[in-house]
Amino acid sequence: MEIYELMISTRWPAPAKINLFLHIIGRRSDGYHLLQTHFQFLDYGDHLDFSITHDGQITRVNDLADIPVDKDLVVRAARLLQPFAKGNVGVSIFLDKRLPSGGGLGGGSSDAATTLVALNELWEIDLAQDELAEIGLQLGADIPVFIHGQAAWAEGVGEHLIPLDAPEGPVLVVHAGGLVSTSEVFSHPELTRDTPAIKIHDLASVTLVNDCEDVTRRLHPEVGRVLDWLGQYADARMSGTGASIFAAFESISQALSVVERMPEPWAWFVAERRNTSPLVEKLRKIQNLN
Repeated sequence: MEIYELMISTRWPAPAKINLFLHIIGRRSDGYHLLQTHFQFLDYGDHLDFSITHDGQITRVNDLADIPVDKDLVVRAARLLQPFAKGNVGVSIFLDKRLPSGGGLGGGSSDAATTLVALNELWEIDLAQDELAEIGLQLGADIPVFIHGQAAWAEGVGEHLIPLDAPEGPVLVVHAGGLVSTSEVFSHPELTRDTPAIKIHDLASVTLVNDCEDVTRRLHPEVGRVLDWLGQYADARMSGTGASIFAAFESISQALSVVERMPEPWAWFVAERRNTSPLVEKLRKIQNLN
């Protein structure tokens, strides 16, 4: 039954990511920031359904109030990949959006990466993973990490990746509400941009922080309130520049017990940290059936 459901399914996961730390070590002449970070995936995120057509049209079949179609990374990713396909193929895409926009969980980038990976398979294009990552980089610096689908140390603007596992286990993610603008945070004059670069072997001996936290707290006080509250129970960290705060726990029941003490009606979910993305796991299962 599991194999049968897998074969007929057009539903693909677009998992969330978390930044275990985020250091800004400089800035390029073109304005892009030089980063060091460590990504890990969650077994929670958006989902996309793809229905292949032969009319050459790329359409998103559901409306999302805060994501216009022409700016949707899903649609843009499909359009970038389409010239590599044979014939007059198209696709209708349904995006089940569960991750908050501006939440620092990589939702839009993950959606774009899933689109590239899924359509590469469904349109029978067979581009290599590195080639897909190069296409994805045109849309966002962190899209390649979702395409490669392995927990990784990232440098540059986020495109230089070295696979690097981290402990897996339950995590509580709390969303403070609202949208945190990445461009607003990175353009802020008080953002730290000179954190000394470190090596991977330094991870156990240095204090790891998110250099965006101070600015985000200043611009969005609710983020600070969530950080301070969750920090009473565990090591609370902000992911990316966004409004999502996470903390690791020993068990799901321990995480849920903290939720019961939540003082505000913040949005939240409990997930498992994963070193291998659910997207990669699905692709491997499909390819093993062929």
